[in-house]
Amino acid sequence: MAEGQEELASAVAAGEEDVSCQVADEAGCYYYRPSMDFNSPPERIYHFSRQFHPSGNLRNNFLKGGKWSPDGSCFLTSSEDNNVRIFDLPTDALYTTSTVDPASAPADSFLSAVTVSEGETVYDFCWYPHMHASDPATCVFATTVRDHPVHLWDAITGKLRCTYRAYDAMDEIATAYSIAFNPTGTKLFCGYNKSLRVFDTSRPGREFSQYSTVTSMKDGQAGIISCLAFNHGYSGLLAAGSYNQTTALYNEENAELLYVLHGQEGGVTQVVMKWFAYNHIATQWACYA
Repeated sequence: MAEGQEELASAVAAGEEDVSCQVADEAGCYYYRPSMDFNSPPERIYHFSRQFHPSGNLRNNFLKGGKWSPDGSCFLTSSEDNNVRIFDLPTDALYTTSTVDPASAPADSFLSAVTVSEGETVYDFCWYPHMHASDPATCVFATTVRDHPVHLWDAITGKLRCTYRAYDAMDEIATAYSIAFNPTGTKLFCGYNKSLRVFDTSRPGREFSQYSTVTSMKDGQAGIISCLAFNHGYSGLLAAGSYNQTTALYNEENAELLYVLHGQEGGVTQVVMKWFAYNHIATQWACYA
């Protein structure tokens, strides 16, 4: 038994560890799922509203989504005003005991550290999977915008680092509807109408591999590929949701279609893969195991 496992076994025997949260990976290393207490309602410690107020010709502004950075130091938001904002988490966020009443809050808790203004509607955005604030080279995120190529932005300066451009049969820019980095960060997968395009992240430009999601027998996954998610346990699986009411599993290496899951009552707008213990795919409407 390894030294770490011996210590864990001793702690469990002494009643110091909760074995119900204990999980062992293939290498025999142990880790713990977070312990959640749902008996107490969550408390609001920060509040953001005023910087999302509509301005100019925009009558209504709303948030479309938010994503934590892989290192947990900040989070990224997308809103109807075509702006992508980064908010840095205060260093004392996990220890603060103060709460905020949004009805009486005079201002936002703090302003965004970086704001990137896109020219058109933002369809999707994602972090580079190995992003860490201590390494500026990894502090990047990607966006896909209507009538634009995929943009790779610097999360510190807000400047454009590069673009990944796909073209259609008329040699016009083809807009991706969904994007996702593979777990190693070496490839950028993009979802289009009945197809996937894959870019090498180290080679920006218009070089890509294209894979049809519909087979020659008219089987497979039709419609617009609206969302993508990888299994971050490095299993080589990619889940893709479609507006055609299907969710499909692909092999990351060659985009080979493995399974098509039916049963959605509407178009799939979000898909998430859970990587511990067993592989699970969660969509807005159903969960497949």
